Amino acid sequence: MTKEKFFTTLGWVGMVTSVLMYVFYIPQIGNNLSGQKGTFIQPFMAAVNCTLWVGYGLFKEKRDLPLAIANTPGIIFGLIAAFTAL
Repeated sequence: MTKEKFFTTLGWVGMVTSVLMYVFYIPQIGNNLSGQKGTFIQPFMAAVNCTLWVGYGLFKEKRDLPLAIANTPGIIFGLIAAFTAL
């Protein structure tokens, strides 16, 4: 396997694991909605962090779509988890 192919594969595997990490906010959202409130700040800061990474991935000279795709669920689920915790 070439070095370029290795890093391409590593990038896509990282994208999948990142998406899964943010999708796992769904149980916290469910708990928040059922009255077992979690913390606001951690998922909110995750959403802020992901927003910065999505912007970086989309607006740099050579777009980094795996980076942007990997962090998009973090914005959505992070904000939902944060605001349902209030």
